Amino acid sequence: MRADRLLAILLTLQTRGRVSARELATELEISERTVYRDIAALSSAGVPVYAERGRHGGCALLPGYRADVTGLTPTEAQALFMFSGRGAPAGSEADLRQALRKLVAALPAPARPAAVAARERLVVDAQAWHQPGDDVPSLAVVQAAVWAGQRLRLSYRTADAGRPSVVVVDPYGLLVKAGRWYLLGGVGREERLFRLSRVDNAEAMAEPALRPDHLDLEALWQRLRERLEERGPGVAVRLRVRAEQAPRLVRLSARQLTRPAPDPLPPADRHGWIKLDLEYVAVGAARAVLAGFGGEVEVRRPAELVEALVELAEEILDRYRLSPADGPSGQRRRRR
Repeated sequence: MRADRLLAILLTLQTRGRVSARELATELEISERTVYRDIAALSSAGVPVYAERGRHGGCALLPGYRADVTGLTPTEAQALFMFSGRGAPAGSEADLRQALRKLVAALPAPARPAAVAARERLVVDAQAWHQPGDDVPSLAVVQAAVWAGQRLRLSYRTADAGRPSVVVVDPYGLLVKAGRWYLLGGVGREERLFRLSRVDNAEAMAEPALRPDHLDLEALWQRLRERLEERGPGVAVRLRVRAEQAPRLVRLSARQLTRPAPDPLPPADRHGWIKLDLEYVAVGAARAVLAGFGGEVEVRRPAELVEALVELAEEILDRYRLSPADGPSGQRRRRR
């Protein structure tokens, strides 16, 4: 509808200032000629808007003008509350609740019941099944650096590395996926994705971030997602675990799985073992979790993970086999 289009042009100019007719045409999926006709219509209606043609031209509102546009329809207000819902990303709940309260107060009376109804009848839970919420103590620092356009120095742990490494990142933007926060940024010329729960420490640097011209954050995310998906679903692990330890194993593994563990768990065999097929993000991640269960877990495959666990066990034996605290001979006695 033309009225919706005129309102969209007005809101765009009010938010962004001067915008070229070509940008408006692309954004609204209309021709530039239609843009100029709509600008003329707004001007005829008393809106102080003007358009200048040429290389340095564009469409703009007169300085100081601001429209009081609160005429959301009931369905538009409902859509906003449905999008927000309950279950906002960690760290934004209080701000979202306050924003929604202000929005309800600003809505025209006919639109309020639909908005409140949507709020009271919808729960949005972005968290995947059996996935505990991420702990993101660095979120506030990272957010501030993203908004301010500052470089970040991160102490970051990858999925298959035990110790964090320090990396300098040019932040481009933030992503929330399945209740988890991610940072999209650049390290040198490489586009990278960082999971914020793996950031041990974040520090905003004095120098400004280098941000590519005309960066399309959604297109960047699509490229990174395709790159991740090309790596495959992860590492398929077949194991058996003592029945009494199975719930704990699933709980501790949740963050390192590419898909949820079976729910409910399979029944135990007559010897008290449960067989599981799980997909971990990497061999190192699987080893880090499963090694802590000792003899309560037996990995059947892949061979690479079995070998990694054997190497870890041998390293532990070598370290503790000889100890000066065990007597003059230094030979540790083995328990039988």
